[in-house]
Amino acid sequence: MALASSTATAHAVAHTQPHLIECRDCGKVQHVPALAPGDRATCLRCDAVLRATRVDPFGLPLALSLTGLILFGLASSMTLMSLSSTGQHTAASLFSGPLGLERYGMKALAIVVVITTVAIPLARVMGMIAVLLALRMLTPPAWTKGIYAIVEHLRPWSMIEIYLLGVFVAYVKLISMAHIDLGPALFALGALTVTMVAADAVVDDHAVWEAIGRSRGPGRKRVRSAGILGATLTRIGCHTCGLVSRGRDGAHCPRCGFRLHHRKSQSIARAWALLIAAVILYIPANLYPVLIINQLGSSQPSTIVGGVLELVLAGMWPLALLVFVASVVVPILKIICMALLLFSTQAGATWGLKERTVLYRIVEFVGRWSMIDVFMVSLLVALVQFGAITSIAPGHGATAFAAVVILTMFAAECFDPRLMWDAAETKAETDA
Repeated sequence: MALASSTATAHAVAHTQPHLIECRDCGKVQHVPALAPGDRATCLRCDAVLRATRVDPFGLPLALSLTGLILFGLASSMTLMSLSSTGQHTAASLFSGPLGLERYGMKALAIVVVITTVAIPLARVMGMIAVLLALRMLTPPAWTKGIYAIVEHLRPWSMIEIYLLGVFVAYVKLISMAHIDLGPALFALGALTVTMVAADAVVDDHAVWEAIGRSRGPGRKRVRSAGILGATLTRIGCHTCGLVSRGRDGAHCPRCGFRLHHRKSQSIARAWALLIAAVILYIPANLYPVLIINQLGSSQPSTIVGGVLELVLAGMWPLALLVFVASVVVPILKIICMALLLFSTQAGATWGLKERTVLYRIVEFVGRWSMIDVFMVSLLVALVQFGAITSIAPGHGATAFAAVVILTMFAAECFDPRLMWDAAETKAETDA
């Protein structure tokens, strides 16, 4: 078995054991050598990062997570922004947007906003703290592995940083309408965003799972090392904790207890179904207004493209470009790219495997940023409520657009990029 590339030096003191790992992007099982703190191992076939070790994989993430919990408390309990116009005053907090959407009967959209901006970020911070504190115990509780699995699976759905950008867009739209005061919660939210991004960057997921696997309480089974598996045995990489073990589809991982799957079940069919649903909903998402401005008895609907044009006419080109890319370009390109990946996989295409794998990584990463418009609408609805003089109501286009973003995210999550490599290998063997 060839060695994966690493930046380890000869004199460095390794802090990991040599082990097998399956690349989640191309499916190649390969040997990762002992790594020193700060080293990185990459896949020999598709250049994906297999393992990136950290100098302090537990202490620094714990400190950042505790800081994030404090900042979350401040951000959720204080004023985010206040607006004054014609002698009237309104203020918004982190919860005002969902409450405003619910007041207009858009409960589904309100639930999406509160889950992605409050519930999931808070659950991830508290889950990370619980796991890292549990690993300091002599015998960590059995629930540790389940909590950490949830923390990892929820990562793409935590959208604090996107919400912050949506707040900025709302601020720019409102600055010409009324007097705006920035509240302390906005600064706490900015600090929270930096803290959460830093915590995700410095944690070593593999180190956490290895620590969970090494902890043995009464009645716990010792996990057999994947490095001693025989070549004739079936090797399956756990999609939850990354352990390569011998087993069969449907068996349970000996480390985390979740079911093992050689490849994601019905990946192509599920991804196509979700993508087609997103394409259908993309039409009303652009035809219907995302918000409606009611001013002195007249209503002015605003679509996604209309909002971009408003920013252009106001001379805010950089912000208009940002919103246009996030809300128009990204959803379209994501749908096109996902269709390309699905078509090429079903056709067993052998061209550009590495490039298509990189394309999948990009699609998986950027899709969530399209939620900027949804978060902006929620904040505008909360702030601009001045009775018959001026008010902003959410439009049905916002609900449809949020559904498009969520469906494309699920489609990317359902798609298994390893199938591209499997299909290409099968096609090459058939042609030979």
